[in-house]
Amino acid sequence: MDKNIQKNILITGGAGFIGSHVVRRFITLNSNYNVFNLDALTYAGNLENLKDVERAPNYEFIKGDITKTDFINEFFSKHSFDGVIHLAAESHVDRSITDPLSFVRTNILGTVNLLNASLQQFENNPNFLFYHISTDEVYGSLGEKGLFKETTSYDPNSPYSASKASSDHFVRAYGETYKLPFVISNCSNNYGPNQFPEKLIPLFINNIIQNKPLPVYGDGNYTRDWLYVKDHAKAIELIFHKGKKGETYNIGGLNEWKNIDLTHLLCRLMDKKLKRTLGTSEKLISFVKDRPGHDLRYAIDASKIKKELGWKPSVTFEEGLEQTIDWYFDNKEWLDNVTSKDYLEYYKNQYQE
Repeated sequence: MDKNIQKNILITGGAGFIGSHVVRRFITLNSNYNVFNLDALTYAGNLENLKDVERAPNYEFIKGDITKTDFINEFFSKHSFDGVIHLAAESHVDRSITDPLSFVRTNILGTVNLLNASLQQFENNPNFLFYHISTDEVYGSLGEKGLFKETTSYDPNSPYSASKASSDHFVRAYGETYKLPFVISNCSNNYGPNQFPEKLIPLFINNIIQNKPLPVYGDGNYTRDWLYVKDHAKAIELIFHKGKKGETYNIGGLNEWKNIDLTHLLCRLMDKKLKRTLGTSEKLISFVKDRPGHDLRYAIDASKIKKELGWKPSVTFEEGLEQTIDWYFDNKEWLDNVTSKDYLEYYKNQYQE
């Protein structure tokens, strides 16, 4: 690492889907930053996601678990960070239903460990910033109308969203109690390159390629707002540099789709890509038993970040989906590697939005 560089930035969970795009953006667009990537490399963390930048002079990877208090304290004592961008989290709703304690450990205890360690950094650096990345699921479920705003009351319905809501509250509490400078962002469903195929879009892309069933929960009318991951990474960088301390920013794709309509669109695009007869992939759709506590609709009002910071999505959903499909076809070796491991068995024939 370059000791003459002006700032040291820690990104947790940087080997994961969203985290890898954030790490790459900070490395390539901020040459005056040393970027430290701390990741435990659990099933969804993959250093192949960062193969193209792993030798960058301003980048360092550290394998480590944020739930290990002694490790975090020792790690922070060795470094002087100007900011922490916290993405490390357990994020699969279905897994949170069967194993809620792992979500408590990572999403709550892990966040508190980072907050405690960050207090020591803040004592020596008044410009220190703790940036916590969260989800729209903390707000609960919407009816047919309305949007989640930054002022919407929290009403989480799954162990996953409850753990993220708790971590959000801890960040704000440390801001109030200890005056730790922070920002929080809550995003809608991400999609794009490098996404681990437990999620709806990459799972369905892979299943269509292999002529496997496309399992749709319930009647398929659950509605989600979809955000292209590269647009999300751009928003994160913008908030880190220009966001007002102590504020929350909602990041959404302005792009609501019912799950069944999204599935039909994906099938059409895949038939075109595979040069199959239109309608071939739709025959793979199967409706499966609904998930417990399934929220009907999420949709984000992203007007605050647009008005205050000038951010808005750069691609339409169709454009983003086509770019995503192309990436998975161009990176079949990556897809084969991550889908061949034993740890994928737990989500067989399931998806998480």
